[in-house]
Amino acid sequence: MPSRLDRSRKPRAGTEILCERVFRPLAHLVVLALLPLRVPPPAVVAASGAAGIAGAVALARGHLVAAALLVQLKTVLDNADGQLARLSGRTSALGRYLDSEVDLLVDAALFAGLGAFTGQWPAAVAGFLGLTAVLSVNFNAERLYRAERGGGDATPAADSRPTAFFRRVYELVYAPQDRLVERFAERRLRGAPPEARLGYHDRATVSVLANLGMSTQLAVFGVCIAAGRPLAFVWIVLAELGLVVALVLRRELLLRGVVHLQEEAL
Repeated sequence: MPSRLDRSRKPRAGTEILCERVFRPLAHLVVLALLPLRVPPPAVVAASGAAGIAGAVALARGHLVAAALLVQLKTVLDNADGQLARLSGRTSALGRYLDSEVDLLVDAALFAGLGAFTGQWPAAVAGFLGLTAVLSVNFNAERLYRAERGGGDATPAADSRPTAFFRRVYELVYAPQDRLVERFAERRLRGAPPEARLGYHDRATVSVLANLGMSTQLAVFGVCIAAGRPLAFVWIVLAELGLVVALVLRRELLLRGVVHLQEEAL
Protein backbone atom coordinates (compact mmCIF):
# COMPACT_ATOMS: atom_id res chain seq x y z
CA MET A 1 0.00 0.00 0.00
CA PRO A 2 1.45 3.42 -0.96
CA SER A 3 2.57 5.61 1.94
CA ARG A 4 1.00 8.99 2.60
CA LEU A 5 4.06 10.66 1.12
CA ASP A 6 3.73 8.59 -2.06
CA ARG A 7 0.03 9.42 -2.34
CA SER A 8 0.76 13.13 -1.96
CA ARG A 9 3.15 13.16 -4.92
CA LYS A 10 2.08 14.54 -8.28
CA PRO A 11 2.89 12.10 -11.11
CA ARG A 12 5.63 13.55 -13.29
CA ALA A 13 7.70 12.33 -16.20
CA GLY A 14 10.84 13.98 -14.79
CA THR A 15 12.15 13.87 -11.23
CA GLU A 16 13.55 16.94 -9.51
CA ILE A 17 16.08 15.13 -7.35
CA LEU A 18 16.72 17.80 -4.72
CA CYS A 19 13.00 18.36 -4.31
CA GLU A 20 12.24 14.66 -3.92
CA ARG A 21 15.13 13.94 -1.55
CA VAL A 22 14.98 17.05 0.62
CA PHE A 23 12.04 19.40 0.23
CA ARG A 24 9.16 16.96 -0.24
CA PRO A 25 10.03 14.95 2.89
CA LEU A 26 10.32 18.19 4.88
CA ALA A 27 7.03 19.42 3.40
CA HIS A 28 5.42 16.11 4.35
CA LEU A 29 6.11 16.82 8.03
CA VAL A 30 4.25 20.11 7.61
CA VAL A 31 1.39 18.30 5.86
CA LEU A 32 1.07 15.75 8.66
CA ALA A 33 0.81 18.60 11.17
CA LEU A 34 -1.80 20.49 9.13
CA LEU A 35 -4.03 17.59 8.10
CA PRO A 36 -5.86 17.21 11.44
CA LEU A 37 -6.40 20.98 11.55
CA ARG A 38 -8.13 20.97 8.14
CA VAL A 39 -6.07 23.93 6.98
CA PRO A 40 -7.11 24.82 3.40
CA PRO A 41 -4.26 24.44 0.87
CA PRO A 42 -4.63 28.05 -0.41
CA ALA A 43 -3.76 29.23 3.11
CA VAL A 44 -0.47 27.34 2.83
CA VAL A 45 0.12 29.01 -0.54
CA ALA A 46 -0.38 32.38 1.16
CA ALA A 47 2.07 31.42 3.93
CA SER A 48 4.59 30.33 1.29
CA GLY A 49 4.24 33.67 -0.46
CA ALA A 50 4.62 35.57 2.81
CA ALA A 51 7.85 33.69 3.60
CA GLY A 52 9.20 34.45 0.13
CA ILE A 53 8.34 38.16 0.35
CA ALA A 54 9.91 38.31 3.82
CA GLY A 55 13.03 36.72 2.35
CA ALA A 56 13.12 39.36 -0.39
CA VAL A 57 12.84 42.17 2.19
CA ALA A 58 15.61 40.60 4.27
CA LEU A 59 17.80 40.36 1.17
CA ALA A 60 17.20 44.01 0.29
CA ARG A 61 18.20 45.01 3.83
CA GLY A 62 21.36 42.90 3.75
CA HIS A 63 20.22 40.27 6.28
CA LEU A 64 21.60 37.49 4.12
CA VAL A 65 21.36 34.47 6.44
CA ALA A 66 17.76 35.32 7.35
CA ALA A 67 16.95 35.81 3.66
CA ALA A 68 18.46 32.45 2.71
CA LEU A 69 16.52 30.64 5.44
CA LEU A 70 13.24 32.34 4.56
CA VAL A 71 13.66 31.37 0.91
CA GLN A 72 14.06 27.72 1.93
CA LEU A 73 11.01 28.00 4.19
CA LYS A 74 9.11 29.31 1.19
CA THR A 75 10.16 26.23 -0.79
CA VAL A 76 9.07 23.82 1.94
CA LEU A 77 5.65 25.48 2.19
CA ASP A 78 5.38 25.67 -1.60
CA ASN A 79 5.74 21.89 -1.75
CA ALA A 80 3.46 21.41 1.25
CA ASP A 81 0.43 23.12 -0.30
CA GLY A 82 0.19 20.72 -3.24
CA GLN A 83 0.94 17.69 -1.11
CA LEU A 84 -1.72 18.73 1.40
CA ALA A 85 -4.26 19.26 -1.40
CA ARG A 86 -3.65 15.83 -2.94
CA LEU A 87 -3.53 13.95 0.36
CA SER A 88 -6.72 15.59 1.65
CA GLY A 89 -8.55 15.34 -1.69
CA ARG A 90 -8.85 19.13 -1.99
CA THR A 91 -7.07 19.86 -5.26
CA SER A 92 -8.62 22.79 -7.08
CA ALA A 93 -8.18 25.14 -9.99
CA LEU A 94 -7.91 28.00 -7.48
CA GLY A 95 -4.96 26.31 -5.80
CA ARG A 96 -3.20 25.71 -9.08
CA TYR A 97 -3.58 29.28 -10.33
CA LEU A 98 -2.80 30.86 -6.97
CA ASP A 99 0.32 28.73 -6.53
CA SER A 100 1.70 29.69 -9.95
CA GLU A 101 1.01 33.37 -9.47
CA VAL A 102 2.46 33.52 -5.95
CA ASP A 103 5.61 31.83 -7.26
CA LEU A 104 5.99 34.52 -9.92
CA LEU A 105 5.34 37.29 -7.38
CA VAL A 106 7.98 35.89 -5.02
CA ASP A 107 10.50 35.54 -7.85
CA ALA A 108 9.94 39.17 -8.83
CA ALA A 109 10.30 40.27 -5.20
CA LEU A 110 13.51 38.27 -4.71
CA PHE A 111 15.15 39.78 -7.77
CA ALA A 112 13.96 43.22 -6.68
CA GLY A 113 15.61 42.52 -3.34
CA LEU A 114 18.77 41.47 -5.17
CA GLY A 115 18.70 44.71 -7.17
CA ALA A 116 18.21 46.79 -4.03
CA PHE A 117 21.04 45.01 -2.20
CA THR A 118 23.59 45.05 -5.02
CA GLY A 119 22.50 48.13 -6.96
CA GLN A 120 22.81 46.01 -10.11
CA TRP A 121 19.28 46.48 -11.43
CA PRO A 122 19.97 45.42 -15.05
CA ALA A 123 21.43 42.15 -13.77
CA ALA A 124 18.44 41.64 -11.47
CA VAL A 125 15.99 42.16 -14.34
CA ALA A 126 18.00 39.82 -16.57
CA GLY A 127 18.00 37.20 -13.83
CA PHE A 128 14.25 37.44 -13.32
CA LEU A 129 13.50 37.18 -17.04
CA GLY A 130 15.98 34.34 -17.46
CA LEU A 131 14.58 32.36 -14.54
CA THR A 132 11.03 32.89 -15.77
CA ALA A 133 12.04 31.57 -19.19
CA VAL A 134 13.78 28.49 -17.75
CA LEU A 135 10.83 27.63 -15.50
CA SER A 136 8.41 28.13 -18.40
CA VAL A 137 10.38 25.75 -20.64
CA ASN A 138 10.55 23.26 -17.77
CA PHE A 139 6.78 23.37 -17.22
CA ASN A 140 5.90 23.16 -20.89
CA ALA A 141 8.36 20.38 -21.68
CA GLU A 142 6.61 18.23 -19.07
CA ARG A 143 3.16 19.33 -20.25
CA LEU A 144 3.83 18.63 -23.93
CA TYR A 145 5.54 15.32 -23.14
CA ARG A 146 2.43 14.14 -21.32
CA ALA A 147 0.05 15.56 -23.94
CA GLU A 148 1.89 13.73 -26.74
CA ARG A 149 1.33 10.48 -24.84
CA GLY A 150 -2.32 11.09 -24.07
CA GLY A 151 -1.88 12.64 -20.63
CA GLY A 152 -4.05 15.52 -19.49
CA ASP A 153 -4.63 18.03 -16.73
CA ALA A 154 -7.03 16.73 -14.10
CA THR A 155 -7.39 20.08 -12.33
CA PRO A 156 -11.09 20.90 -11.80
CA ALA A 157 -12.61 23.60 -13.97
CA ALA A 158 -12.99 27.10 -12.61
CA ASP A 159 -16.41 27.57 -11.01
CA SER A 160 -16.19 30.52 -8.61
CA ARG A 161 -15.46 34.22 -8.77
CA PRO A 162 -12.07 34.01 -6.99
CA THR A 163 -11.03 31.13 -9.24
CA ALA A 164 -12.17 32.99 -12.35
CA PHE A 165 -10.14 36.03 -11.28
CA PHE A 166 -6.94 34.04 -10.77
CA ARG A 167 -7.58 32.10 -13.98
CA ARG A 168 -7.74 35.40 -15.84
CA VAL A 169 -4.45 36.51 -14.26
CA TYR A 170 -2.91 33.19 -15.29
CA GLU A 171 -4.13 33.67 -18.85
CA LEU A 172 -2.58 37.13 -18.96
CA VAL A 173 0.77 36.15 -17.46
CA TYR A 174 1.45 32.49 -18.16
CA ALA A 175 -0.71 31.53 -21.14
CA PRO A 176 1.35 33.60 -23.64
CA GLN A 177 4.48 31.76 -22.48
CA ASP A 178 2.74 28.40 -22.85
CA ARG A 179 1.51 29.26 -26.34
CA LEU A 180 4.95 30.46 -27.42
CA VAL A 181 6.63 27.19 -26.43
CA GLU A 182 3.80 25.12 -27.90
CA ARG A 183 3.83 26.99 -31.22
CA PHE A 184 7.59 26.64 -31.49
CA ALA A 185 7.33 22.87 -30.97
CA GLU A 186 4.43 22.53 -33.41
CA ARG A 187 6.28 24.50 -36.08
CA ARG A 188 9.28 22.20 -35.76
CA LEU A 189 7.03 19.11 -35.88
CA ARG A 190 4.81 20.20 -38.77
CA GLY A 191 4.30 17.17 -41.02
CA ALA A 192 6.44 14.94 -38.81
CA PRO A 193 5.40 11.29 -38.31
CA PRO A 194 4.21 10.09 -34.86
CA GLU A 195 7.59 8.47 -34.11
CA ALA A 196 9.33 11.79 -34.70
CA ARG A 197 6.90 13.62 -32.43
CA LEU A 198 7.49 11.15 -29.61
CA GLY A 199 11.24 11.38 -30.15
CA TYR A 200 11.15 15.17 -30.07
CA HIS A 201 9.21 15.24 -26.80
CA ASP A 202 11.71 12.89 -25.16
CA ARG A 203 11.99 11.87 -21.54
CA ALA A 204 15.69 12.71 -21.27
CA THR A 205 15.05 16.39 -21.98
CA VAL A 206 12.17 16.45 -19.50
CA SER A 207 14.35 14.78 -16.86
CA VAL A 208 17.16 17.32 -17.26
CA LEU A 209 14.78 20.27 -17.20
CA ALA A 210 12.98 18.88 -14.14
CA ASN A 211 16.17 19.52 -12.17
CA LEU A 212 15.95 23.19 -13.07
CA GLY A 213 12.63 23.38 -11.22
CA MET A 214 11.57 25.96 -8.66
CA SER A 215 12.75 24.06 -5.57
CA THR A 216 16.25 23.57 -6.95
CA GLN A 217 16.44 27.15 -8.22
CA LEU A 218 15.57 28.64 -4.84
CA ALA A 219 17.93 26.25 -3.05
CA VAL A 220 20.80 27.46 -5.24
CA PHE A 221 19.69 31.09 -4.83
CA GLY A 222 19.68 30.57 -1.07
CA VAL A 223 23.23 29.21 -1.14
CA CYS A 224 24.37 32.21 -3.16
CA ILE A 225 22.66 34.58 -0.72
CA ALA A 226 24.09 32.89 2.37
CA ALA A 227 27.56 32.98 0.80
CA GLY A 228 27.22 36.74 0.34
CA ARG A 229 27.20 36.42 -3.45
CA PRO A 230 23.54 36.69 -4.48
CA LEU A 231 24.52 38.15 -7.84
CA ALA A 232 26.19 34.85 -8.71
CA PHE A 233 22.74 33.35 -9.12
CA VAL A 234 22.11 35.59 -12.12
CA TRP A 235 25.13 34.06 -13.87
CA ILE A 236 23.89 30.59 -12.97
CA VAL A 237 20.52 31.37 -14.54
CA LEU A 238 22.19 32.64 -17.70
CA ALA A 239 24.19 29.41 -17.85
CA GLU A 240 20.91 27.49 -17.51
CA LEU A 241 19.59 29.33 -20.54
CA GLY A 242 22.62 28.04 -22.43
CA LEU A 243 21.73 24.52 -21.31
CA VAL A 244 18.16 25.01 -22.54
CA VAL A 245 19.48 26.06 -25.95
CA ALA A 246 21.71 22.97 -26.02
CA LEU A 247 18.72 20.74 -25.25
CA VAL A 248 16.72 22.36 -28.05
CA LEU A 249 19.56 21.72 -30.49
CA ARG A 250 19.74 18.12 -29.30
CA ARG A 251 16.05 17.74 -30.02
CA GLU A 252 16.60 19.07 -33.52
CA LEU A 253 19.24 16.40 -34.11
CA LEU A 254 16.93 13.70 -32.77
CA LEU A 255 14.11 14.92 -35.00
CA ARG A 256 16.29 14.96 -38.10
CA GLY A 257 17.58 11.48 -37.30
CA VAL A 258 14.10 9.99 -37.02
CA VAL A 259 12.88 11.74 -40.17
CA HIS A 260 15.97 10.54 -42.07
CA LEU A 261 15.34 6.94 -40.99
CA GLN A 262 11.70 7.25 -42.05
CA GLU A 263 12.73 8.54 -45.47
CA GLU A 264 15.22 5.71 -45.92
CA ALA A 265 12.55 3.17 -45.00
CA LEU A 266 10.36 4.55 -47.80
